[in-house]
Amino acid sequence: MKYKRILLKLSGEALMGSRQYGIDPDRLAEYAQDIKTITDKGIEVAIVIGGGNIFRGVAGASKGMDRVQGDHMGMLATVINGLALQGALEDIDIPTRLQTAIKINEVAEPFIRRKAMRHLEKGRVVIFGGGTGNPYFTTDSAAVLRAIEIEADVILKGTRVDGIYNADPEKDTTAVKFNSLSFDDVLRKGLKVMDTTAFTLSQENKLPIIVFDMNTKGNLLKVVSGENIGTEVNV
Repeated sequence: MKYKRILLKLSGEALMGSRQYGIDPDRLAEYAQDIKTITDKGIEVAIVIGGGNIFRGVAGASKGMDRVQGDHMGMLATVINGLALQGALEDIDIPTRLQTAIKINEVAEPFIRRKAMRHLEKGRVVIFGGGTGNPYFTTDSAAVLRAIEIEADVILKGTRVDGIYNADPEKDTTAVKFNSLSFDDVLRKGLKVMDTTAFTLSQENKLPIIVFDMNTKGNLLKVVSGENIGTEVNV
């Protein structure tokens, strides 16, 4: 395996499957099985998941809601998704811990860096919910922050497309895929990989990002094995 410890970033929308909102149990089960294929190989896995399938703070703010209030609702949505993913993983006997940036002691552990790293060393999958615990920061920022804190080797960003393109491949059939990019390439070409805060934090800490299609069965194992699928952003 190319990597020993990874941070997997999943969007909330990915959990919808073919639905318009909410959580698709079949998609959850598929993700859990894919994660099991790499934990069985001894890979240490941490996960940050979004909440866009339930609520987006930015969307609420655009309709007149207080942004801070909306972002707090979004954080709670990520905890709901974390609980759903935890259940799916434990259904197939993967030991899991959910840690949150906001205290919900009856539901999950608070995020404690040393504790998270100890869980990973013991072979438990650690899910980080609640984003960074602060409004105005996305779950992309939370993913990079947690990856740096737990000393992950790479951020794997699972999406619906198979990498980074020069245009939206779902809208433009002539879009060209990049196999690899430097951080400077991404900035120079104006490509959208993560929000600016998250991307800059990753660049400053020389933490590589791989964008790949999480919805194709087996891709997660291929990525951690070092196969050249998706797009890698590195120094």
